[in-house]
Parts: sequence; structure tokens; C-alpha cells
Amino acid sequence: MPADQHQVLVFDVNETLSDLAPLRGRFEDVGAPGHLLPTWFAGVLRDGFALTASGAYADFTSVAHDGLRTLLSGLEGWTGDEEAAARHILDGLCQLDVHPDVPHSVRKLSDAGYRLTAMTNGSIALTERLLDAAGVLDCFEALSDVHGPRCWKPAPAAYHYAVERVGVGPEQAILVAVHPWDIDGARRVGLDGAWLRRGASVYPRTMTPPSFSAQDLEELVRVLVADQ
Repeated sequence: MPADQHQVLVFDVNETLSDLAPLRGRFEDVGAPGHLLPTWFAGVLRDGFALTASGAYADFTSVAHDGLRTLLSGLEGWTGDEEAAARHILDGLCQLDVHPDVPHSVRKLSDAGYRLTAMTNGSIALTERLLDAAGVLDCFEALSDVHGPRCWKPAPAAYHYAVERVGVGPEQAILVAVHPWDIDGARRVGLDGAWLRRGASVYPRTMTPPSFSAQDLEELVRVLVADQ
């Protein structure tokens, strides 16, 4: 078992475990530039956060679909079918793979005694498919999404929901995420945070700093398992 007080690792999913890069090709399939992928995804997060801040809720797919229709309709010279194009791009979510460092690293963390769970702003169904395809679904004792608390991370209730589902307090868990806003949100409610840089080099000064920092999951394994 882990030597310190941490028992549970709570994994974010989108971009932390999953590689969204293949969706660029889906944009290109419908005649839109692939570089719109990060713009669209950032807009999905913005709108999901906004709904949560106002006390409302919509699921990831609904927000993502609206975002695609808005983005594509504003493209100069684009004359495609917004609905069909949005569906084609979103269908790509069901075909994503994990980052190459994920399968071996997840299994090593599980073998080291950490209890693993996931909390996503996306859906349990997509998370289950992703982890099953990677051969590590059996390493996770629970999968959660924001439909349960009906609010998106980084709302405090989302993190409380994730740890309550596995029967631990926030102080017994570490959120593993690539997004600084997610680390900040988790740390503000008592979880520790492990930031996966995945090529990024700067963490925002305005946000609560991570408890651990690693380039990828392989490095995080060395940090967490070496501490035992």
C-alpha cells in the first residue's frame, strides 16, 4: 500500500488519459481546419463551466455539439451541413485511444497499492470504452462523471462526489490531471494534485500549485512509487 496518507488516485480523462489529437482529422473530414480542435475544446469547457456557475447543467455531448455548430457556422466560406458535421466529429470520441504512457503506468500504480478511480466532465460510457480498449479497465474500481453531481469540475461538489463514491475523504486522494484549473479545483477542496505537463512548461501563478508535477504518467509512477 502507499506509505503516506494517500490511498486513491482520481484521474481526469479528457487529455489526461485520452489523446484528442485524432479529432483533428475529423475536422478536416468536414472541410474545417484541424487546428480548430483546441479552440472548440476550450469553448466546450468554457460553456460547461458557465452553466455550472449559473446553477444550470448540460452534459458534455450536448455542450460539445452546440459548440461545433457555432464554430462551423462562423467559418468563412464553409457551406457544409452543421448537424451532420457536428455528429461526424463527435463520433470520433468513441474511437480515441489513451496516450502511450497510460496502460503500463496505470497498471504499475495499481500494483503498487493505489486505488484508482476516474472523474470526467465527459461520460462514464466513453471512459469505460477508452480504458477497456487500453486493457486497464480492471484497474479502476469506480468511474464517475458529472451527471452524478450535475455540475462540471472544477465545482467543489464534483470532487466531493468522486471521493465519496470510493469511500475516502479528500485528504486521502490525489487528482491526476493535465489541466491546471482541475488541479486548482481539487486542491481547494482538500485533495492533493498531480499535474501532468504533457509538453507544457508553465503553470499559472494565479492557481493553487500542484502537490506533484511530472511530464507524464511514467514519471509520476517514479515519483509516487519511489516515495513508498
